[in-house]
Amino acid sequence: MPIEKLKKPIDWFIATFSVVMMVILVICVVWQVFSRFVLNSPSTMTDEIARFSMIWVGLLGAAYTVGLQKHLSIDLFTLNLTGIKRRISNIIINLCICGFSGGVMIWGGYTLLAKVYESGQVSPAMQVPMAYIYIVLPISGIIMVYYSLLFIIDAIVNPGTTEESK
Repeated sequence: MPIEKLKKPIDWFIATFSVVMMVILVICVVWQVFSRFVLNSPSTMTDEIARFSMIWVGLLGAAYTVGLQKHLSIDLFTLNLTGIKRRISNIIINLCICGFSGGVMIWGGYTLLAKVYESGQVSPAMQVPMAYIYIVLPISGIIMVYYSLLFIIDAIVNPGTTEESK
């Protein structure tokens, strides 16, 4: 099964969700500026909505870039690699991403989420449980692990269709 069939629905969902969150973010910031400087009565709720949507956009955007293989990387050493060396390099890079995402984002995010949920912490203005905000950590970690595993499997199973042929 081609990798694109497994990636496309998730790519579409993350892109669409991120665009919606960015629209909400822009609307909240514009309203915040308008209410503060024109109405002289700043809205506290829009400040929180903007902050939380920025967190979600940032973390889901990071997962999306992993899926596009456009994440931050230093390609000084791998730029001139070809063939098996490039494939091995791609596998190692995706293993590192998978390890980081699994350890820090999924396990660490879940640990944080559990502690915040148990404490009952809520946001100051909207009184929304902070667990709803922090759940994006393990979600984006799961997506990153999924993408990384797809790329690892693809590099092993289809050696001619990886970055080396581009």
